[in-house]
Amino acid sequence: MKIVAVEPFIMHLPLTQSSISDSTHSVTHWGVVGTRIRTDDGLEGYGFTGTHSHLASDRLITSCISDCYAPLLIGEDANDRTRLWTKLARHPALQWVGRAGITHLALAAVDVALWDLAAKKAQMPLWKFLGGQGTQRLEGYNTDIGWLSFTQDELVAGSQRAVEVDGFTRIKLKVGHDDPTTDIDRLAAVRAAVGPSVRIAIDGNGKWDLPTCLRFCAQATPLDIFWFEEPLWYDDVASHAALARATSIPVALGEQLYTLDAFKAFLSAGALSFVQPDVTRLAGITEYIQVADLAYAHRLPVVPHAGEMSQVHVHLSYWHPASTILEYIPWIKDHFEEPIRVEGGVYALPQHPGAGTTPLAASLERFGQSLR
Repeated sequence: MKIVAVEPFIMHLPLTQSSISDSTHSVTHWGVVGTRIRTDDGLEGYGFTGTHSHLASDRLITSCISDCYAPLLIGEDANDRTRLWTKLARHPALQWVGRAGITHLALAAVDVALWDLAAKKAQMPLWKFLGGQGTQRLEGYNTDIGWLSFTQDELVAGSQRAVEVDGFTRIKLKVGHDDPTTDIDRLAAVRAAVGPSVRIAIDGNGKWDLPTCLRFCAQATPLDIFWFEEPLWYDDVASHAALARATSIPVALGEQLYTLDAFKAFLSAGALSFVQPDVTRLAGITEYIQVADLAYAHRLPVVPHAGEMSQVHVHLSYWHPASTILEYIPWIKDHFEEPIRVEGGVYALPQHPGAGTTPLAASLERFGQSLR
């Protein structure tokens, strides 16, 4: 499988609503920014990262792929995934300018494409190529009904629809108002509407400081919150550890952590209970596996963040024994040859060879953006 071409692409895909907001971001489209890798035997592998559809920064990612990584990949054996990951991640000049951020997002796309190639070559879905089904039932939790930009009535109606119509037993709601009592009122309304058996997680997207989180958690504890995701600034290990010690609400995080070492720091400090790695931030499947195994060694659950909207993570979650739950956000699924599917709140097991990352040609044509 000699690599003969590395071809980046950018798609900006519309959301299920005209726009959404959490405590720190507002978006109208989701960026699918990645690459196609072709080999001399005619196979094509696809990998991508997820962005906020900011074209200028998306182009930084594709430029890194085409100008920095492609010359290091052309002529190489695509089967040598670990060696190639190390070659790119530890390349002296690239390591000097970034061990996270743009270079990691670009490497994520490359690495996922190489795994996609390998699974396609073996004629297996990725979960089977990795070693088979380690998880028998993968439950989805619906985040798309819980945005901070929704009114309380919209939040309640969406939560009821997810539970009563779509069969979800797990949902996630965004928090992070300037006045946290507003979030308590919204959570209380949803809890009253969906009943005591539905698991409700919350996500602060790093908005609040430690004193605010402590006061909020004291009020939120009676509402039986399944986890509090990204309550504080993403890199603040000490404050997350302090919060974890002070509240019975489990702390979850990981979508903004780019390296194995970052996860190691949080785990060593006892700062989280749910580990949320993302292949699009962790430089792909190769580093994701390292983090998932680290969490498993700590006997903690792995619940991936759906930055790639679960096209890859459904494979990794069905394969890895530490995963039984996966985020569901349906923004981009219909633009891929094998879209994720959730039926009765449970993810369908993928069947197509590869990593689920092959985009539809029509979507590339319609929603593709120029690289320069």
